[in-house]
Amino acid sequence: MTFPSLPLSYCTNVHPAATLVEVIDGLDTFAVPIRETSGGELAVGLWLQQSVIAELEADPSAIATLREALTSRNLVCYTLNAFPYGDFHSERVKDQVYLPDWSSPKRFAYTLACAKVLAQLLPEDLQGSLSTLPLGFKPHEPTGDFTSICIRQLLDLAVALDELHDTTGRVIRLAIEPEPMCVLETTDEAIAFFEQLFKQAEERGVLSEARQHLGLCYDVCHQAVEFEAAGQAISQIERAGIRINKVHLSCAIDARNPLDEAVRAALKSYIEPRYMHQTIARCMSGDRQESGFVRFADLSEEFLASPPLEFKEAKTWRVHYHVPISEKEIGPLFTTRPDLEEALAAVKLLPYAPHLEVETYTWNVLPGQPRTDAVIAGLAKELQTAYALVAPK
Repeated sequence: MTFPSLPLSYCTNVHPAATLVEVIDGLDTFAVPIRETSGGELAVGLWLQQSVIAELEADPSAIATLREALTSRNLVCYTLNAFPYGDFHSERVKDQVYLPDWSSPKRFAYTLACAKVLAQLLPEDLQGSLSTLPLGFKPHEPTGDFTSICIRQLLDLAVALDELHDTTGRVIRLAIEPEPMCVLETTDEAIAFFEQLFKQAEERGVLSEARQHLGLCYDVCHQAVEFEAAGQAISQIERAGIRINKVHLSCAIDARNPLDEAVRAALKSYIEPRYMHQTIARCMSGDRQESGFVRFADLSEEFLASPPLEFKEAKTWRVHYHVPISEKEIGPLFTTRPDLEEALAAVKLLPYAPHLEVETYTWNVLPGQPRTDAVIAGLAKELQTAYALVAPK
């Protein structure tokens, strides 16, 4: 299997946009210059927060305006990021990004509305994908029949997406995105969940719709933070009969010798108030054998000043902080670029081609907070790196 001839996409959740006007302004301010600087074709993985979706639903001509804005700028859109529901660029997002979760009717309505918008933006010969959150956030302590409610709503969505295909001819697939400390966190948890989902789909008589329209988004940063071997994880997912509908090309911080003074100082520079930066350490026994993992909800001053004993004893910490995929090292810190290269090698062996998207949404909170021109140059460099990684050898 070779990678698709689709232009690579980058996710526009890196840019604030609470209105349609701001979405289109972002195409001019960022997407067009990024395409010109990277020197390749470019797709935009649009992030349309709920306020923008409501605007598009209220005025049918607004979708035509957005479609024309893409076409006139020679940009393609075949995927949406439907994970952040509200303002992803407020001063403090943190765990609010996981709300509403998949037990909420609001999440169902928003996701279906995103699918209907994407169906009108898709070029005729392309299929679409929507990435979404991994049900909810574990520290929010979802209880009771949470999983059953999520499955019911996801199966309802699969039926609705199948009906959308019947009426529009457009195939849109949902891509559930496991993430550290979420209800679906590890590959094993994702596979176990889909076993339940497919079983209930069969009981409802909608198994074909579920298999056609529901799958995973493999975010390489997220699974690298879990210390998963990317090739093995992707092979497990394929053997389980779960489709990977989307792959986020992303890298995490790999902090080796984390108690080293220079490494700690570098980590401190990444503390910021907007996003969650779940931190995981791999514990080693006295004979240097892996003995498990410990997790901390967020990188913080307090955590670095006095990390729990298990973290002090660990040789490596990994931090859920999307750093540019163009870099293998950033000062005394490493990145999980080798995991990205391993993931892409495994994806190339799949019997189908998932959508590939660069999703470094953290440019505006990176140390030094780069100016617009630096963000454009950085994203262009990431896309050039991505093209080089997916190019036939």
